[in-house]
Amino acid sequence: MSDAFAPRPLDRDATFYVAGHRGLVGSAIWRKLEAEGFAALVGRSSAELDLKDRAAVFDFFAETKPRYVALAAAKVGGILANNTYPHEFLSENLQIQLNVMDAALQAGVERLLFLGSSCIYPKFAPQPIPEDALLTGHLEETNDAYAIAKIAGIMQVQAVRREYGLPWISAMPTNLYGPGDNFSPTGSHVLPALIRRYDEAAAGGASVVTNWGTGTPRREFLHVDDMADACLHLLENYDGPQQVNVGTGTDVTIREIAETIAKVVGFEGETEWDTSKPDGTPQKLLDVSKLAAAGWTARIGLEDGIRSTVDWYRAQHGALREK
Repeated sequence: MSDAFAPRPLDRDATFYVAGHRGLVGSAIWRKLEAEGFAALVGRSSAELDLKDRAAVFDFFAETKPRYVALAAAKVGGILANNTYPHEFLSENLQIQLNVMDAALQAGVERLLFLGSSCIYPKFAPQPIPEDALLTGHLEETNDAYAIAKIAGIMQVQAVRREYGLPWISAMPTNLYGPGDNFSPTGSHVLPALIRRYDEAAAGGASVVTNWGTGTPRREFLHVDDMADACLHLLENYDGPQQVNVGTGTDVTIREIAETIAKVVGFEGETEWDTSKPDGTPQKLLDVSKLAAAGWTARIGLEDGIRSTVDWYRAQHGALREK
């Protein structure tokens, strides 16, 4: 039973399946596991294995028999995409989660880490947001379908623990950024969108960059390599039914983020704010005391993290997705 399970170092020679290993989080987890000496990593691109194909997923698990799984595969997008295609975000994420976890259960996967999102919490949750805030209020309407899918994933992990005693766990990251991010004009989140905007302005000699809103909303940002480090730490040091928030425990204003990015890319012009455009939620900060109690804190500073992300973005120029 999971009640008797004691977290311990994972076997570096055991088969470890990273679902979504080409994505922002999955690729970072893969890099971390490689660096830590895991010798039997398994990954499949969506072209090689469609996680919405239940029979194919069960066949894959029966063939590879992973001992560990990091479930980082998901259909993701910004506010516009979530608000425009709620059915796809609900249906596809539910299918991915159900297929992977049901197949993992049948295959007897020992340790599974399910990755969610901080959007699972109520729109008007207390700040910073504790894990106990889950299911205590209404969700943000623009991404409620995606949030419900992720909440269902947490519930499935808890159900497997209760019924089958397997020590599976869930982690809920704050806003992530870093190598592998989406920098497209229509699909990116705020930090990569600002990197692209300021870098193009600097390269083109623009004198002004105009951003939406007032710049006053506060957001928490975690480098994806820190996230990957936290995932391995939790797998080796935490066991419990409740999801664990993963973040830095500190936040900054959008204006401060913009100033840091401008400095890093070398933009020397002016920044203006279009206050006719919406700001969004005033603050969104996770309570990371449970994570700290498990022995982990973020290490990558924001300016250093942005610098490494800008370097990656520039190195990928011409090979980035455009939606």
